[in-house]
Amino acid sequence: MIPATFECYRPKTVDEALSLISQYKDEAKVLAGGQSLIPMMKLRFARYPVIIDIGGLDELRFIKEEDGKIKIGALTKHREVEKSELISSKIPVLSYCASEIADIQVRNMGTIGGSLAHADPSADFPPVMLVLEADVVAKSQNGERTISVKDLFVSVFETSLKEDELLTEVQIPIPDNNMKFGYKKFPHPATGFAVVNCAVGLKMNGNTVEDIRVAFGGMTTSPYRDYELEEKLKGKELNDSLIEEVSDSIGEGKDIISDYYADADYRKHVAKTFFKRLANELRGS
Repeated sequence: MIPATFECYRPKTVDEALSLISQYKDEAKVLAGGQSLIPMMKLRFARYPVIIDIGGLDELRFIKEEDGKIKIGALTKHREVEKSELISSKIPVLSYCASEIADIQVRNMGTIGGSLAHADPSADFPPVMLVLEADVVAKSQNGERTISVKDLFVSVFETSLKEDELLTEVQIPIPDNNMKFGYKKFPHPATGFAVVNCAVGLKMNGNTVEDIRVAFGGMTTSPYRDYELEEKLKGKELNDSLIEEVSDSIGEGKDIISDYYADADYRKHVAKTFFKRLANELRGS
């Protein structure tokens, strides 16, 4: 399997990368860790005349705490997120999520920014980023802007990034200590991608739900946060019957993916099961 012919540029600075992106626009594709793009190019599912390889931009590889947030450079590897003591102490669900990505070879090469910018609906990070209410920073030659992750994902492999923008940083507010998070996925046995994945954040006040966040991936063409489900739970006493009742609404009104991995009904069943398990685990933690 050999990709179609392309020109490759390896910028040495972010400014040089932005210049190339501005010059070639939709003719170019940015290459970070390459764990998603390269297989697609080798299979010729994707063809680009120009590849801009930013893998050498070490200025985009960092993990730090600043202004009440954990800030992660776009070229930070999945394995670095998994093993970061800062992340495991402040946002342990993110470390766990990173550990669930594919295999160690992929985690040693794939990048957090590349994963989010690729916008695969079955990727691990998006549902977790949605419940963590993360933002990404996008830069262009005209400046930079902050995009909420809930506004980032548009459709399959499509984001709200403009054609001249580069995702450079992920920013995650450090959660309240009373807010507990969990993540589950049903992985495809060959690829490790999620057939369905679910992330939940829960804050209890006694037996009452003070705050809840629920997100799913692998269900539709974009990962999504289930705000309607959350509203049914906020301010309510969380018990078995309520969890069972609200879980029946999962997937309602959504165009659920049905393919040779799993049909729509099976995906909804798995999503309901994961939500119920996480809700019960988190309320008891």
